[in-house]
Amino acid sequence: MSPPTDLAMPFLLMTAFRGLVDAVGDGLAAAGYPAVRATHGFAMQAIGSGCTSVELGQRLGVTKQAATKTAATLEDLGFITRVPSPTDGRERLLVPTQRGQQMLSLSASLFTQQIQQWRARVGDDSVDATLDTLSQADPGHRGPTDISDWA
Repeated sequence: MSPPTDLAMPFLLMTAFRGLVDAVGDGLAAAGYPAVRATHGFAMQAIGSGCTSVELGQRLGVTKQAATKTAATLEDLGFITRVPSPTDGRERLLVPTQRGQQMLSLSASLFTQQIQQWRARVGDDSVDATLDTLSQADPGHRGPTDISDWA
C-alpha cells in the first residue's frame, strides 16, 4: 500500500475527527448521556463559565436564533440554566449546571482515553507531531467552536 497523498489530508482529518467524536459520543451514551451530540459539546465549550445567547451565537458563528434554539436544547437536557446578568437586568446568562459540568468533565476524560489509544497505536512522537502541525494550521476566519455550517 502506498502512502497517502496530500489530497487525502482532508478526508483523513475528517475520518479521524468523526471516529474520535463518535467514540466519545458512545462513551457518553453508555454513561447516561444518550442525547448528547457533538454540537452540544461545542456549544457547552463556547458557553464556558457563562455567556448570553448573543455571545453564544458569536462564538459558534451562528445567528442569535440558532444560538437560542441550541441553548433551549441544552437547557432541556439539564446542561445549562439561565440566570440574571449581574450587569444588565434585561439579559440572561447561560450557565452550565452541575450536570453540564459533569458531562464536560466526562467527555474530556473520554477524549483523553481516545488520544491515549492513538498514542499506543502510533507512538507519542507521531501524535505530538500531529498536534504541533494542527496547532499551526491556519484556522481561517473560524474560532475553535465555530459550527456555523453544521446541520
